[in-house]
Parts: sequence; structure tokens; C-alpha cells
Amino acid sequence: MLKIGGILLLAVGILVFPSIAPNPYILSAGVLVLNYAVLATSWNFVGGFTGYISLGHGALAGLGGYATGLLVVKGGLSSFLALFVGAALVAAVAVPIGFAALRVRGASFVIVSIALVLILLLVFQSWSSVTGGSRGLVVPRPFDLTRPEHHRVFYYLFAGLLAVALLAWWLIDRSRFGLGLKSIREDEDKAEALGTATYAYKLIVFVVSAGFTALAGGLYALWFGDLDPVFQFSILTGSYLVLMALLGGVRQLFGPVVGALIVGSALEYFKVEYGDTPLHLVATGVLLALVVLFMPDGVLPAIGDLIKRFDRSERASIREVTAAELREQRLQNAGGST
Repeated sequence: MLKIGGILLLAVGILVFPSIAPNPYILSAGVLVLNYAVLATSWNFVGGFTGYISLGHGALAGLGGYATGLLVVKGGLSSFLALFVGAALVAAVAVPIGFAALRVRGASFVIVSIALVLILLLVFQSWSSVTGGSRGLVVPRPFDLTRPEHHRVFYYLFAGLLAVALLAWWLIDRSRFGLGLKSIREDEDKAEALGTATYAYKLIVFVVSAGFTALAGGLYALWFGDLDPVFQFSILTGSYLVLMALLGGVRQLFGPVVGALIVGSALEYFKVEYGDTPLHLVATGVLLALVVLFMPDGVLPAIGDLIKRFDRSERASIREVTAAELREQRLQNAGGST
């Protein structure tokens, strides 16, 4: 019951936020936080199910943004047709990327994911005749709306995409496919020895994750309207996604969403208060260290364990009192019999 209440509270909070946002900037910050929530949930298809830590998902989001923007600007497609075509193209590109990257594990996989970000940054920055290079790429807005209404429409679009991503994660979590992915997370060698097609499972979930990540990146391009390779292919984006998922709990459906709400809001606050200083990076690093040291499973599992601990202590205290009363009664009975 408590879990259902928390989910309902979170859903209501997300839905009513545009109505209570005091100004367009706060509303735009809400759009960014929801974007992070979709990206972190998309990352969790790989990180949560298989245990593979990818720092390259920022590059997949950047590919989704540029694919959507280029299909609109140079391909002449309508905005939302370009969004879905771009996501399909990124998912197709993720097949050979995953085919190569998923052959390694652990730290080697992390290094390969970082290399992907750096390679795409160099390509999109140098290929200025197509991507605009350092000048950026301007993407036309799909709606002729005022600034507050523009933010409001895209806020609900991101909320809808988040709901679809969460539903997909939930369905996989309860399927035989999800069970195979979890076996990879727990012991990949043993899972393979028992007949699980571990490589195929990893590749499929990587492509699914890439598709949702590209949708989030493309929707961001349509909302923000200006793409810069340095920002779109930043290693920091992947680091933020890992922190958000770890903070909330990678094995929890809503873990990445909770992490995105905390980290995303904190990032916006530090950027507003301290500008372009690296203080937000220091705060992010400190937060990551605290999570690893004190809440390695995330905020949601820690809260659940705390509730269970209090519940057990209450039941234990009742049992101890009852046992003491029984002993006293036995002693009284024994004394009376003598």
C-alpha cells in the first residue's frame, strides 16, 4: 500500500508541476529533469538488467538529436516523423556498435563506451558541412507557440515518453527475457553454461535502450532547437545518467526517475547559483561518493530496508514482552505448586 501511495504521489506531482511552476524558467528546468529521467530509465535497460556500466549513452542521445535535426533541416521531414525515423536509425546503428562493444566486460566495456563518445564528438565537430560543426545546428520548432506553452507541451511529451519507457522496463522485468538478463547480471559465465544466449540477450536490450535514448535525444532537439556537438557528445552526460540510476536504485523501476529528480534539480540549482564554475561537478562527485559509501543499492532500497527494520523491531519487541510474561507466569506457577 505504501509503495502504491508513493507511485501515485510521484505521478500526481509530475502531472501538476506545469500548473504550479512560478515562471517559464522553472518550467523549462522541469523539462530538463524529465529528459534526464527518460535518459536514466533508458540507461537502466542495460545497467539495471545486465550490470554493464555504460558511459556512452550520452552519445546515443546526441545521435538521436542530430538524426532528428538533420532529417528535419536537410531531409525535409516533419518534426515527429523525423523523431521516430531518427530513433529507428540510431537503433539500427546500435546493432554493430553493440556487436563490437558487448564482446568485452567490466572496465573494458566502460572504456569502449567512453571511446564511442569521443569518436562521435570528433566526427560531428569536424563534419561541419553536414552537422554545422562548432557553429551548431538550428532545428525549427514544431509548434508556433509562446515560450511558456512551448515548454508546457514538451513537458507532457517527455512525461508520456517516460511512461512508455517505464512500462517497457516493467514488462521486461517480468518476462523470461528479463530473467535471462538478470542471470547475466548475477553470473554471466554460469548463465551461459546453463544455456542462456547471453550475447544475444545483451545485444537486444542494448538496441532497445538505444532506441529509447535516441527518442529522448530527438525530443530534446525539437524542444531546445539548437544542437552543439560539445554538449551533445559530452562524457558528463553519461556520468550523470549512471549517478542518477545508482542514486535511485538500478534494480528498481522508479529508481532512475527518483535519481533524476534529485540530481537533475541539483544540477540546475548549482548552475543558476554559481554559473559556469565547476562547483556543480564537485557536488556531483561528492554525491556519487556518498551513494557508493552509504547507499550502494540506492535511495529506494535504503528506504525500504529502513521501513522493514522498524517493522521488525516492533514485532520483536512484542515477542520479547510476551516471552518475559510467559517466563514470569511459569515461575509463579512453579512457586505456587511448591
